[in-house]
Amino acid sequence: MSGQGYSVYVGNAPFQTTEEEIGNFFSNVGNVTNVRIVYDRETGRPRGFAFVEFADEAGAQKAVQELNGADFNGRQLRVNLANNK
Repeated sequence: MSGQGYSVYVGNAPFQTTEEEIGNFFSNVGNVTNVRIVYDRETGRPRGFAFVEFADEAGAQKAVQELNGADFNGRQLRVNLANNK
C-alpha cells in the first residue's frame, strides 16, 4: 500500500468554497485525512472540483453513496471514487 488513503473525486464544487468547508461537510460520513481543491495553473482560480481523502475505504464508499447528488452551498455535488494507482 502507498499510504495514500482512499480518495473521492468531488465535482461541481462551488468556486468560493474552502478546503476546510469541504472537509467539514465530508467528515459527516467518515474520517477525512486530506482535502485538495484543484486550481487552474494560469489564473490561480479554483476549477470547481476537489479530492477528499479518507482514512479508510468505508468512509470513501459512504461518501459516494450518501453525498453524490447532495446539495452543498447551492450546488449539487458529484462524488465518485477517485482512480488510485
